[in-house]
Amino acid sequence: MKGSYILVTYLPESVEINIGALGKLLFNDGFYLYVGSAMGNSGSASLVNRVRRHVLPSNKKKLHWHIDYLLNYENTNIVKIYIIPSHQRLECMIARELTVLVDKILKGFGSSDCNCKSHLFFSKSLNRLECFRKSFKKNN
Repeated sequence: MKGSYILVTYLPESVEINIGALGKLLFNDGFYLYVGSAMGNSGSASLVNRVRRHVLPSNKKKLHWHIDYLLNYENTNIVKIYIIPSHQRLECMIARELTVLVDKILKGFGSSDCNCKSHLFFSKSLNRLECFRKSFKKNN
């Protein structure tokens, strides 16, 4: 299966985390939305396996993507995962839509292979995300 996904994580406290080449970043307490995609047909490039990799314990995977470093932090909790099956790459379109719904954009996070400002977004609340999800479902 191919498609995109949104990982919703929660940090209960503010913390600085070293995010590979991005260096140390301050993460405030609250929700973080990471938009990714997996457009392969099999292996780690398939949607199901990519998401599965994200939920694996940190000691079971190599830190490769920016999101791996955030997920590696001991108090990061994945609270929701939205799976968006599609043969089209929707990752950047979803990221653009999220920019108007969130409190903060973490520039350069997860977007080194595209022209997006970021693929990681901060929000104190998930209310606006739920409205976006319902709207997105109706339109697609």
